[in-house]
Amino acid sequence: MDNNDILIRLRYALDIKDQDMVEIFKLGGEDFTKEEVSKILTKSDDSYEEDVENASENDDHIKCTNSMLESFLNGLITFKRGPQEPKPGQPNKSDRSIKNHSSVNNVMLKKVKIALKLTSEDIIDILDEAGVTITKGELSALLRKEGHKNYKECGDKYARNFLKGLTIKYRG
Repeated sequence: MDNNDILIRLRYALDIKDQDMVEIFKLGGEDFTKEEVSKILTKSDDSYEEDVENASENDDHIKCTNSMLESFLNGLITFKRGPQEPKPGQPNKSDRSIKNHSSVNNVMLKKVKIALKLTSEDIIDILDEAGVTITKGELSALLRKEGHKNYKECGDKYARNFLKGLTIKYRG
């Protein structure tokens, strides 16, 4: 599953309008027009294995980079929960959570959990709706910070079924 596919599925599952997509990207620090967002939300013909960093733009498709996806997810949190007031003495956090393509699904799971105020039980139920059984321990490993001894990479199976379960929950 590539980043464009994640965005397309997330947008459908949460029934986000084009204008809201533009607003969410803006809240995350990316400035896109409605037309550019439409190009990001089209499926790519080429495979994702081709260099993500050389995000090629053609007339009808813009490849969503890890940075763009993370900006969208950060914007989604702000869009759903409102801006967070910085606590005194807390440094401004601007580092990126998505270090490489293998961590995309974990970060997406964590940030959607935060944006929608989901509990671990909610996520287990959402995955169950999609026909996937996961234990609390397995879920906890997926939500850990990369580098933690119990961190487990979230495969496409969990990510795809989480988005499918969200669709069932929010549109069903």
